[in-house]
Amino acid sequence: MFSGAHVILYSPDADADRTFVKDVLGFAHVDAGRGWLIFKLPPAEIAVHPTSAEPKSEFYLMCDDLERTLARLTERGVEISQPPSEQGWGVLASVRMPSGAELPLYEPHHPVAHRLSP
Repeated sequence: MFSGAHVILYSPDADADRTFVKDVLGFAHVDAGRGWLIFKLPPAEIAVHPTSAEPKSEFYLMCDDLERTLARLTERGVEISQPPSEQGWGVLASVRMPSGAELPLYEPHHPVAHRLSP
């Protein structure tokens, strides 16, 4: 029924953040025209959480070894804006993109759906 998912990150400096995703995070990409890069993401999951606040969406990159991932990103000059913290469901951290936007990363402690067989 569905062939994929498309995530959009809005940025005050889209060119710098695209370069960051391409060169620092190393995500493969296609050029949709005029330098408009669309990146291939790692396998993904979607979860629906209850809230009594306004509905919202969030985007996290998942890591098998958050400590090692943060060390590699730090070697590439990436600022860790939120150091790792235990959340019960996983270990959470954030890095800062060139625009100043926070990019949350986490190492899950829960079972992950993206490893299920089709």
